Amino acid sequence: MSHSSGRSHRHRHPVNQAMIDNAPTGARIADAVTSFMGSWRFIILQTVIVLAWISGNVYLLFHFDPYPFILLNLAFSTQAAYAAPLILLAGNRSAQRDRLTLEHAAAEADVEEQQNEDLLKGNREILQHIAALEERILGLEQRIVAMLANGPSGDQPDHNAGG
Repeated sequence: MSHSSGRSHRHRHPVNQAMIDNAPTGARIADAVTSFMGSWRFIILQTVIVLAWISGNVYLLFHFDPYPFILLNLAFSTQAAYAAPLILLAGNRSAQRDRLTLEHAAAEADVEEQQNEDLLKGNREILQHIAALEERILGLEQRIVAMLANGPSGDQPDHNAGG
């Protein structure tokens, strides 16, 4: 599926629109970097690089960072210096996303509560109408029973009664 705009997908959920679709470039970069740094792919890639770095320098395949690997230590320090603020940025955005999601869910719950109250009110009205109909039906039944017991006026006597 190809999209003509630069973005591949617009989110429908308001929180995702605010936090992803409308996010500044720096925030999106922080999210992408921390997402990659928190993955198995990064751990495996970094492990392979470190093993190749140490092996290459120990076995003299290349010899630009001999033991105790000062340059490797500097690379790790630089990586940590950049990773820490990016992780904090992504953590702050995650907390903000959680807060917005909670606020959105609370607003939706308020709407659902109002809908439930409206449904309950409608059910009470229906039950009141049913109760009124039951009273009318009972009244009609009583009139019918009374008419059958007294016999309707102007009826002929029952010829089958005496034989």
